Amino acid sequence: MAVATIGTGLLAANSAKKSAEKASDAQVTSAQLGINEERRQFDKIQKLLAPYVSAGESGLSGQLALTGLAGQEAEQAAIDRILGGSQYETLVRQGEEGILQNAAATGGLRGGNTQSALAQFRPQILSGLIEQQYGRLGGLTSIGQASATGVGAAGQQTSSSIAALLGQQGAAQAGSALAAGQANANLFGTIGGAVGSYLGQNPYGKLPSGAVSGATKF
Repeated sequence: MAVATIGTGLLAANSAKKSAEKASDAQVTSAQLGINEERRQFDKIQKLLAPYVSAGESGLSGQLALTGLAGQEAEQAAIDRILGGSQYETLVRQGEEGILQNAAATGGLRGGNTQSALAQFRPQILSGLIEQQYGRLGGLTSIGQASATGVGAAGQQTSSSIAALLGQQGAAQAGSALAAGQANANLFGTIGGAVGSYLGQNPYGKLPSGAVSGATKF
């Protein structure tokens, strides 16, 4: 009877541990799939927003150059690009032609006012184009800033989700270990109870050889 009790306990403990391991493996696998998906989605978002972040970096770099914060060479290079642009050339040509035509029509072609207007015209055009370019670059900077913020928010959300899933993996593994320990404790209790019952019925007897062998193997 004691051998049968111990044998049943062995089978029950082994079955409980295997079930706990299977459940733990299933939970760990499920959590890992979730982690992989979280990372995949973050990589996808980062890739989608990368062009906008890059454009924002270019916009900010251009603004720093125009304001002189990137150094005199960068500032001069930015101004030279505007001076060599077709927009500047077109505005200057059309504007100066208009000034000269107006002066010719009014008989003041060689007057001081005409010369003064011509002298001030190009700097005014350049100043206006610099401000216009700065505003355009500011739009790119804003887009980049918003995109970078979106990537940062997605990264924080991904980190939180992965941390939670890692916690689930740890809990599943811990649960499996606790279940195995409880199964062993139950088995030892069963063995102790069976031995006590056997000795109670046979105070001068020995433990059945099968019981000792089975417990040792476990």
